[in-house]
Amino acid sequence: MKKSNKIFKVIVIFFLVFLYAPALLLPIFSFNNSKVISFPLSGFSTIWFEELLYENTLHNALFNSLLIAISSTILATILGTLVARASTRYIFYGKKISITFILVPLILPEIILGVCLLTVLIQLGLDLNLWSVVLGHTLLITPFSTLIMVSAFNNLDISLEEASLDLGMSSFQTFRIIILPMVSPGLISSLLIGFVISLDEFIIAFFLTGVEPTLPVYIWSQFRFPAKLPSTMALGTILLIVSLILVSLFEYFRRRMELYNYYSVGLDQN
Repeated sequence: MKKSNKIFKVIVIFFLVFLYAPALLLPIFSFNNSKVISFPLSGFSTIWFEELLYENTLHNALFNSLLIAISSTILATILGTLVARASTRYIFYGKKISITFILVPLILPEIILGVCLLTVLIQLGLDLNLWSVVLGHTLLITPFSTLIMVSAFNNLDISLEEASLDLGMSSFQTFRIIILPMVSPGLISSLLIGFVISLDEFIIAFFLTGVEPTLPVYIWSQFRFPAKLPSTMALGTILLIVSLILVSLFEYFRRRMELYNYYSVGLDQN
């Protein structure tokens, strides 16, 4: 038994190294003062990070990505919260089919989703711009938000809501004053994970963006120029750090929500 556990640990460690070793090369080469991406390193330098400060196209792409990420994340979280609330609190005809249909983007390849959205927008005669990307990212993020909020609402103590209604509060007041604060860790987790997904998403943005590129599309375009590769790796290092911070925050609030649910169940049993 102990031998099998050791073998399993070795396999897991090997898999993690294989998976994340390429990402570790980003900060290594982004601080190298040579334009040639190879070993041995020629010296330590921050010149490639400084070069990013003067890239106006990069700044515009970053602004576009932030605008899209914030807008799509807020819209997806609102939709996911409403869907989760309806699915966990009410019973209605076609409930399972509706939830399944909402979760389809989780298993549908992004390239298929991007082509479908592009076809629909062209048939409707709509222009491709930042808001078309917001539409696509909202569709992509909503299933993640729905699953997170379903978990939050499933562990909600219904007796608190019933007590609020018995004391004279309306349904909207109960939802705003009682329920939303109790599921706030889930809301924050949904916002964080949605922001990360939107900020890093490339395929849908590639299909739906017009003349205003997002940050991933800008990075992809830079690979055509070998001289831009070191500064692109420096940008990748910054994005890697930001993503790790946001994912760590997501995990913190997820654990906080689980801890709250654990103590809530314990109090109910007592």
